[in-house]
Amino acid sequence: MQHDTVTAADRPAIHLTASECDALSNLALSAEHKHPLSSAMLLAELDRAELCEPGDLPAQTVVMNSRIQFVDEATGTRRTVQLVYPRDADIAAGRVSVLTPIGAGLIGMTAGHSIRWPDREGHDRLLRIEGVTAPVGA
Repeated sequence: MQHDTVTAADRPAIHLTASECDALSNLALSAEHKHPLSSAMLLAELDRAELCEPGDLPAQTVVMNSRIQFVDEATGTRRTVQLVYPRDADIAAGRVSVLTPIGAGLIGMTAGHSIRWPDREGHDRLLRIEGVTAPVGA
């Protein structure tokens, strides 16, 4: 089986606010020495994001602190995670850092879309977003 590299053109559009994009860019740049791969993946995603005003984000868009329900199409495994900043990450509690491969892949996605994205071991997974719950107070 041939392993194809996923290109930005293969990925669905993502949407972010300018302020969140700036904050995540700064985070990724500051973490490049500690997390080079995840930082590069996050920066690549931010680079292709469509910037929106906060009130103009599409419904069920993944933003920081959102809860995301998704399914791994290969295994049928369903998970619910919360996308958080690295300091708040706790895998056992379902809080996934945006500076992980899955976190970088989820930011800006909307419910109903799928993305092929590498996991921590570098294996491509097809993840389908089933639902997004906005953070409390958003």
